[in-house]
Amino acid sequence: MKYKAISINPKNPNQFIEIQQPTLYPNPYDLVVEVKAISVNPIDLKIRQEHQKTSLQYPRILGWDASGVVLTIGDQVENFKPGDHVFYAGELNRSGSNTTSQLVDSRITGYKPKTLSWGEAAVIPLTALTAWEGLFDRLHINDSDQNKTLLIIGGAGGVGSLAIPLAKLYSKVKVIATSSREESLKWCLNRGADLVINYKNMPVELKIHGLKYIDYIFCLNDIDSHWPAISEIISPQGQICTIVSNNHPLDLTVLKIKSAALHFEFIYTRSLFTTSDLSSQGDILNMISKNLDEKQLTSSLHTTLYGLNIDNILHAHKLIQNGHVCGKIGIVY
Repeated sequence: MKYKAISINPKNPNQFIEIQQPTLYPNPYDLVVEVKAISVNPIDLKIRQEHQKTSLQYPRILGWDASGVVLTIGDQVENFKPGDHVFYAGELNRSGSNTTSQLVDSRITGYKPKTLSWGEAAVIPLTALTAWEGLFDRLHINDSDQNKTLLIIGGAGGVGSLAIPLAKLYSKVKVIATSSREESLKWCLNRGADLVINYKNMPVELKIHGLKYIDYIFCLNDIDSHWPAISEIISPQGQICTIVSNNHPLDLTVLKIKSAALHFEFIYTRSLFTTSDLSSQGDILNMISKNLDEKQLTSSLHTTLYGLNIDNILHAHKLIQNGHVCGKIGIVY
């Protein structure tokens, strides 16, 4: 049986092409999943841009979010069976989810929330894992932080849209988000932010609300331009986490005298290095799935496109590239 996929064109990486995949056979821990819906993320654009600069020998299928139905399983899979409904963010070094059938490691896969549609579920995994790991594995926020503050820079984006409600659900910190537009301000408040400020002058904005220092800062975009403000407002012995790479050296002088910490969060560290806690990502997804079914969280789906085709993939990439998307973009087959 052949499966359809949308791939980067190796002859012209600026273009996408439709290709056919042969039948997939699982490795011991793998699932073969019939994909029902996907999401498009900034990482898709980043990988595509990298391939535009370097030669590509074979078609590259992007996509790191999906929901679907398990078709077959590897001989060491214990927690799933054919017919199960699942969702996952996949792996960076394997073929992506912009296809009708995909191989994914069962240990980083969760059960799809029963109360969500395929599209509502597909937009969750990558951002939920990034938000959870950033908040609780890197920043080490805990439920005893009642008088502490968390600043989420980029609160209306995909990760911020889940970081806000997760911080509210699993801690007692005061959640402050940044935005610059009325739409994104309302989005952050609707997701549960206690306060929304303009990112263009964070120290002044915070002082207006009686705040000089922030205990935890989760930077979700443009660490270079935000760094001077972050250095100024991070509290002594505070914690900073970013999911984006810096393009220029960061001046760490202020962090040193404040004994503040800087962490990086990358969702694919565990799968790239097959860490001993790899299966924790499956556990996190199952916990998030339960939260969603119990209405403690809601999907961050904002825009839905229909059909796996080149036009929809390109349209989703353009929307993200424009930089004014609240929440997530889903593509339902």
